Amino acid sequence: MEEEYLEEIRRRGKKSKVYEEHQLVGLLLAEILEDEKHKSLYMKLAKVHEPDFLFKLAKSVAERKRVKKKGAYFMRIFTQMSKKK
Repeated sequence: MEEEYLEEIRRRGKKSKVYEEHQLVGLLLAEILEDEKHKSLYMKLAKVHEPDFLFKLAKSVAERKRVKKKGAYFMRIFTQMSKKK
């Protein structure tokens, strides 16, 4: 499913070119979480964490219909999981 999102981003032909994989992952996370405002934060996370881990977490957050601020909820869960490691 992540590949479909990446292909969609590539097809759109955004004005700003994407050169690195972590940039694509960050843009994808921002889209999944409906949080375009913090896409640079997601790009930074993608530099140091595995994309599969980030995608799984983002998907689980995106599926929660009652959560309004999915980006904030994602970061809260991510921070808690990082502290456990």
